Amino acid sequence: MKRISIDPITRLEGHGKIDIFLDEQGDVANAYLQIPELRGFEQFCVGRQAEDMPNLTSRICGVCPEAHHIAASKALDAVFHVDPSPTAKKLRELFYNIFFATDHTTHFYALAGPDFVVGPTAPPAERNILGVIAKVGMDVAKHVLKMRHDGHALIQMMGGRRVHPNWGLPGGVSRGINEEQRKEIEDRGREAVEFAKFSLKLFADVVLGNSEYLKIVTGDLYVHKTYNMGTVDAKNKINFYDGAIRVTSPGGKEHAKYDCSQYREYIAERVEPWSYLKFPYLKQVGWKGFVDGEESGVYKATPLSRCNAADGMATPLADAEYNKMYETLGGKPINHTLVTHWARLVELLYSTERWVELAADTEITGKEYRVLPTETPTEGVGCVEAPRGTLTHHYTTDERGILTKVNLIVGTTNNNAPICMSVKKAAQGLIQKGKVSEGLLNMVEMAFRAYDPCFGCATHSLPGQMPLVVNLRDPQGDVIERLSQYV
Repeated sequence: MKRISIDPITRLEGHGKIDIFLDEQGDVANAYLQIPELRGFEQFCVGRQAEDMPNLTSRICGVCPEAHHIAASKALDAVFHVDPSPTAKKLRELFYNIFFATDHTTHFYALAGPDFVVGPTAPPAERNILGVIAKVGMDVAKHVLKMRHDGHALIQMMGGRRVHPNWGLPGGVSRGINEEQRKEIEDRGREAVEFAKFSLKLFADVVLGNSEYLKIVTGDLYVHKTYNMGTVDAKNKINFYDGAIRVTSPGGKEHAKYDCSQYREYIAERVEPWSYLKFPYLKQVGWKGFVDGEESGVYKATPLSRCNAADGMATPLADAEYNKMYETLGGKPINHTLVTHWARLVELLYSTERWVELAADTEITGKEYRVLPTETPTEGVGCVEAPRGTLTHHYTTDERGILTKVNLIVGTTNNNAPICMSVKKAAQGLIQKGKVSEGLLNMVEMAFRAYDPCFGCATHSLPGQMPLVVNLRDPQGDVIERLSQYV
């Protein structure tokens, strides 16, 4: 059996490879997305002080440290049995929506954009951010860079650092904002709204306006009918910071709606021997393998999944774009994976609108931005919607606040099974009779790229064993000794 390896896979956060196995006829018999890296945060956090977690877990990844920082802060609220003040909650949500808008901008323009702006089968040397700039022009590039710069500058203003913030505490945050800062945040937010509107227009022109691209996006190659997960407010509208977790079926019916502290009643996790990434599934449906349908517990937690699981967006401009997306593609739910890029831009608009709403709130500059804990710490769960999916932090401590158990289900982990399914289906549809090209392999990569996976924070340890190979070479490069474990 012939093996084709895409190693490393490109334009993602973290490391991974795809192994494609061809049968004797040259057709795809199977394909595996393998995550060879191991981080192990769940284990080495044990024994630490719980208060360390917002700063410690933000080091898991430099792409979405803010997501782990805020999820950890919310978990500490629960561990220490303290309810933050309204000002603290609004500051956290404001900070979080600034981060969300900045992160979605990065993915669309730097990671996903080259596949559409430059072309899915364009030469690899052109299929990158520089190729995007060459196509859309320097004026657009300046807008993208300004959006990124402004977002990180405001994250530093509020959270203390551009990367790895040091702000969240049990019961709130370590500092508030003054009126001058509030005004700057609001002004930058209004500019960000215009940028989001521009990005949606660009998507409409470049992707929806191109019949060949539209055929790829809406064709059967990237379709999977799974359950969908996302956080919603009391009106079932999307909220990234707080709310209930809602799960809908492949046909769009509500399957479950629960508080994040109840996640173990609804989500189970399993492992496979060929990946360090765990495979969550819906406990009440059960694991039936890597298959679609109502009888399979596989679910997705992506921007498109959040849209499918919700009844709309909580801000007016984004809600109009949300409705436009569904009207254009024939109603809910949408099961075309590549439409996730469109949904991501709808979320970009929502996050910038919500950013402005919160920055304009008079309570945002309040002086009570932390409530001090007074109770003995025990156990708590904190959840947010990371750009890549629902993020869960679950901590258990002793009476001194020392961690005795840590469990993380991160955005990409939720999507592990559907990513594997998407990669296999794309490979089987694209590679036939042994005919393989670099462009076709990139279209296989597009199957996972739509999920915007972050494998750095998603990897977990199989109990105590990490495959490792070390080759010792002489000055001429010849191997003189090979050391290995668990291989």
